[in-house]
Amino acid sequence: MSVRTQSSEEPAEAVHRAGFACFVGRPNAGKSTLTNALVGQKVAITSNRPQTTRHTVRGIVHREDAQLILVDTPGLHKPRTLLGERLNDVVRTTWAEVDVIGFCLPANEKLGPGDRFIAKELAGIRKTPKVAIVTKTDLVDSKTLAEQLIAVDQLGKELGITWAEIVPVSATGNQQVGLLADLLTPLLPEGPALYPEGDLTDEPEQVMVAELIREAALEGVRDELPHSIAVVVEEMLPREDRPADKPLLDIHANVYIERPSQKGIIIGPKGKRLKDVGIKSRKQIEALLGTPVFLDLHVKVAKDWQRDPKQLRRLGF
Repeated sequence: MSVRTQSSEEPAEAVHRAGFACFVGRPNAGKSTLTNALVGQKVAITSNRPQTTRHTVRGIVHREDAQLILVDTPGLHKPRTLLGERLNDVVRTTWAEVDVIGFCLPANEKLGPGDRFIAKELAGIRKTPKVAIVTKTDLVDSKTLAEQLIAVDQLGKELGITWAEIVPVSATGNQQVGLLADLLTPLLPEGPALYPEGDLTDEPEQVMVAELIREAALEGVRDELPHSIAVVVEEMLPREDRPADKPLLDIHANVYIERPSQKGIIIGPKGKRLKDVGIKSRKQIEALLGTPVFLDLHVKVAKDWQRDPKQLRRLGF
């Protein structure tokens, strides 16, 4: 078993590589945080509520020798709703199309049935190289980390997966994140950059804005409404009659929940929660777009939207 802890110097060749990598792992294995750490800017929304990511967010890592495009898939899980089944289909399609798969396994939790479920699926995808990434190493001591690395190696042997690398990282502590990029790069095909230099993600801005609002809305109600919230940005328009040096962007968005009884939870006493959601997400949106924003939020009920194909389509799934 070779576990990488620092990069070995190799003679530099002027070969440029570009390709797609995706991080997989059960919900809350640290995939989005790792994407953000590699790209160096917040592109995927993170929340310590499992299953936050619903869209394929691509983070783009620009290096002199390579361009690594990260596809962040929803966590694969045993589906209980139509939404769950759709998300799992998205994951499998993505795996078949990328150049390398990073399997994220948190260092602070023993390997469980969820990890095994994903590893079995991965074993069926023969051609794509797979890197095992042991995440959240800042949360454990060296003995626990060593045991986890051995367990991951064993899991591969049991299921017939040859790990291209096994890499321990801490995205929040920024440990070995650069090394991970160094190890993923050689697994990409040779070729020119696929995206312009300044791009960090190809998600349309409206989708990213909706995700930031949803992240803020999840903040205080994690336990009550984990997956019942969807956000749709209805319009984003520059306010007319503003001087050029004082632009203002008007954003109108709807926060959808599944039942009328959930409305009070989101709005909060005297509207305080919704106001907090507005303030928090507005700051993030202004940072993302680099312009002052007027954010108009409304809460609407879309009855049992997770189980209804028509509503899923309307809400962008």
